[in-house]
Amino acid sequence: MPGTVVVGFVDSPEGKAALEAAVVEVGRRGAKLVLVNSAHGGRHEDGEHVLAIRDAVEAARQELEAGGVDVEVLEFARGKEPTEDLLEVARERQADLIVIGLRRRSPVGKVLLGSNSQSILLEADCPVLAVKAAPTH
Repeated sequence: MPGTVVVGFVDSPEGKAALEAAVVEVGRRGAKLVLVNSAHGGRHEDGEHVLAIRDAVEAARQELEAGGVDVEVLEFARGKEPTEDLLEVARERQADLIVIGLRRRSPVGKVLLGSNSQSILLEADCPVLAVKAAPTH
């Protein structure tokens, strides 16, 4: 039975780096990929922003499927924190791995890991792969 790799996707360099790393892990493991995109929903996002997110998620899905990746896309806008949605999906799917992207931080910012990343690393029931996007010069 193939395993499952869950990736938290955001349309950003970090989100794309996480997706690339997740695809590599899916190939290594012969696993299924579950792509999770989570937004607060409601009044937190305007219509244009929501449509841009949906377009980015759909483009990612199409690219993955064209590349032969077995992917399930889950989009949430139900008021939960993205961390909650990602961890919940990973638990429900009994994920073998969660992949997340990390933002580069200033020297002062490096003292604190982002709250979403920290929560996932501390609360996940499975290994977590945290990746950074390539530096832009």
